[in-house]
Amino acid sequence: MYPQAKTARPGTINIVLQDTSSRSAPESRALTQERSPFRMIEDFFSSIVGLEALKRQMKEIYAQVVIAGKRADAGLKKNQQVLHMVFKGNPGTGKTTLARMVARLFHEAGVLEKGHFIEADRSDLVGEYIGHTAQKTKDLIHKALGGVLFIDEAYSLARGGEKDFGKEAIDTIVKCMEDHHDELVIILAGYPDEMEDFLTINPGLASRFPLKLTFKDYSWRELSAIAAGMLQDREYQLTPAAEVKLQEHLRSVCSRSLLNFSNARYVRNMIEEAVRRHAFRVMAEESPQKEVLMTLEAEDFSFPKDEERVH
Repeated sequence: MYPQAKTARPGTINIVLQDTSSRSAPESRALTQERSPFRMIEDFFSSIVGLEALKRQMKEIYAQVVIAGKRADAGLKKNQQVLHMVFKGNPGTGKTTLARMVARLFHEAGVLEKGHFIEADRSDLVGEYIGHTAQKTKDLIHKALGGVLFIDEAYSLARGGEKDFGKEAIDTIVKCMEDHHDELVIILAGYPDEMEDFLTINPGLASRFPLKLTFKDYSWRELSAIAAGMLQDREYQLTPAAEVKLQEHLRSVCSRSLLNFSNARYVRNMIEEAVRRHAFRVMAEESPQKEVLMTLEAEDFSFPKDEERVH
């Protein structure tokens, strides 16, 4: 699946382990040192469309991590680094994809011992009775030690009023961050406005997440490139008429500045719908040729007229 359109199932803890079967972390770091300073991070981002400002920020963060290690090797004072992050952006802008890359990058750089990636949401943190939430949250953070804990829609922890257990999860996260400040990286993610409000609910929350990255909506050209990648992955191609229809639609959608537009996720859904329509159309042919089986026509794309349906 094209990386910028990948989503996790809601209500599940998604754990991604780093592949260490081919070489050890020290061997991997030694290989990295033989390459140009940003070659590895550029390789990581080679499949990612757009996000140029974010790529620059990630290079700066990566450089800080690498140089801190060199300073320590040279006997210089090791400055305390806080690498917890906040990702702010609409759906489908690459937040989860970049978070996975953070786990791999920091593992390669020797900052994270394991480099595994745990994706969670409110249901994985909030319990059903007093004391249950704190234990669930502590257990999840313990599983994430040595890697990255990615909490999607983190602002949902602040919803539900005074009697809601979400606040207990937040307080527990803050406490555990103090106890395990350099043993894991926590990334909070969600919509921009909601995340700004969320960071104000606990006096110590915002200061513990010094790295705040904003994921902007994609341009229509970037969405077109993402669509092309998805089609290539699925071994489909467009007729010239279909390509024009797709680009005109994306240009129209992007010009409306829709609230919480789902970006690459919207493109993925659009492609999948076109594939279904194509399959229904081709079923009428008894022995379709290979080119027919892989070619989407303009008629396979049907776009909503109502802006509300574009989300």
